[in-house]
Amino acid sequence: MKVHIKTIVCTTDFSDFSNRAIPFGVALAKEFGAKLYLCHVIDLSSVAMYGEGFSDPLMLESKITDYAHEHLNDLIGDTDIEWESLTSVGHTADEIAIIAKEKGADLVVSATHGRSGLKRLILGSVTERLMRTLPCPMYIVRALEREPAAPVMAEMKLRRILVGCDFSADSDLAVQYGISLAQEFQTELYLAHVLEPSVYKDMLAYSAGKADMARKGLREELTQKLDDMLTEEAKQWCTPKTVLLAGQPSDELTKYALVNEVDLIVLGIRGHSVMESLLVGSTTDRVVRQAPCAVLSVRPKA
Repeated sequence: MKVHIKTIVCTTDFSDFSNRAIPFGVALAKEFGAKLYLCHVIDLSSVAMYGEGFSDPLMLESKITDYAHEHLNDLIGDTDIEWESLTSVGHTADEIAIIAKEKGADLVVSATHGRSGLKRLILGSVTERLMRTLPCPMYIVRALEREPAAPVMAEMKLRRILVGCDFSADSDLAVQYGISLAQEFQTELYLAHVLEPSVYKDMLAYSAGKADMARKGLREELTQKLDDMLTEEAKQWCTPKTVLLAGQPSDELTKYALVNEVDLIVLGIRGHSVMESLLVGSTTDRVVRQAPCAVLSVRPKA
């Protein structure tokens, strides 16, 4: 099933890191013939970034909104896509989710700083909150804090796409998005499944003489299942590669992406409670924090 993307919401907080999402939003809108909404959420608790302050709250909001619209126009520059600037006031993740729902977005494009550890725990993550509240998939552009800022309208390069597959309904949808993007951008396509020891240990608990045979049979079965996820149409225009890895899924997928210079990892996202996410996170969360490239977090459009 071909994925249709007609409306894209691209977010920026005007930082150099966040602005890296814009060329991805523009390129995706151009490729799919979609309308792009370039949006900025105004946080009135951080008024210093917008210039001088005002004692009148309404005047302050009006002044900042005007500034934001003007800056959004400057950032996107001359482009032949259909686009519109949007500003909103409030909590960033909540406002972006509201905008995405109101505009019927098929995709949200945003950048993440890639924080981890204590810094991430203290600051929180707008990206991870969005992955759970958006009514559509999210294209997450990686922007590591140690990297120098790139030009705002730097070229988007998409040559290799890696789709993580665990054979769930989520990964079926991820494969559909991976195929559609690979077809649109004429990229190489990789489908990967990670054999987690904790999941497969019972299946491989054979005597020493049968263990090798069991492993070989399992790998053949999983390779066939990966191949079966591809449509005959997809096989006609590209030669997808199926990959079996072993270990912790997030670690193995990010290592494979790094070694093979993957430009985009596509993963389905499953719902977790707040406590589960805080304590153990999810494979998609971990990949977003570790990946050397952009990540597409896929969920059914609400």
